[in-house]
Amino acid sequence: MITVGIDVHESVLAFGPEDRRALFRRIADAGLDHVTVADHVSFHGGTGFDGMVSAAAALASDDRLDVWISVYQLALRHPLAVARQLASLAQIGPGRLVFGVGVGGEDRSEVSNCGVDPSARGRRLDESLRVLRALESGEAIDHRGEFFELANARIVPAPSARIPFVVGGSSPAAMRRTAAYADGWLAIFCSARRFGTAVSQIAEEAGRLGRRVPGWYGLNVWCGLDRDPQSAREVLGRKMEALYRLPYARFEHLAPAGHPKAVADWLVPYVEAGCRHITLVANAAGWQQAVDCTGEVRQRLIEACG
Repeated sequence: MITVGIDVHESVLAFGPEDRRALFRRIADAGLDHVTVADHVSFHGGTGFDGMVSAAAALASDDRLDVWISVYQLALRHPLAVARQLASLAQIGPGRLVFGVGVGGEDRSEVSNCGVDPSARGRRLDESLRVLRALESGEAIDHRGEFFELANARIVPAPSARIPFVVGGSSPAAMRRTAAYADGWLAIFCSARRFGTAVSQIAEEAGRLGRRVPGWYGLNVWCGLDRDPQSAREVLGRKMEALYRLPYARFEHLAPAGHPKAVADWLVPYVEAGCRHITLVANAAGWQQAVDCTGEVRQRLIEACG
């Protein structure tokens, strides 16, 4: 089964309650399967989106949509506190949450200002994932690791449905981390060929570790959507250049722009490579158009791939 959703990290907290509910109604009515929210503490001068707060708002806005946190800066938090937040979110939206994590580090000051050594964030993330998995049972645990010590720690009530943990990133470490600790992998700025290779690498590493092969594979993709391809390209280029401070030409081969059919056609090779869950970071003339065009991409993609 293919699922398609839309990124709402900028609007879920910026919109007032009535507008936010209208946004989520339109997303669900468009046939989309999920929304994605982001997470940063203080990124490049202070920008941030609290992933847990955003997820709570999204889960409470419409019962028809799954919510991805994509990706959460887990290494910057204590895993016991995160386990409590996840358990609470699971009560708000049972079975509707996907928890994506990443190593972060694009802004090293964000990491160090949180009291974390940037060079240790990968090891800290691995340990945090082990702790979260142990706590999800609802049973008391003891843990003594490099970064955390817990004695008779317990989080109840445990989630009634298992929360999928997925790892974002394209490095060899992300592949290893997915195989060792996660239920799946989430890509961004990744070619379809690279996506297929990563799926094979994760399966091979999981087998080497004697672990069940992860079965959840997703993609976040920036795109521009408009009936006029040039307008789609212009709106996407402006947004990406403002955020990344690099020419859109640097991203063009991994960030499609055009008619919804063209974007759906661009995504078909990813589905053929094993991708089953897609989020569009959709840029259009307005949010209504972004939602409606994303719904059309979903329909055309399902028609093409079954």
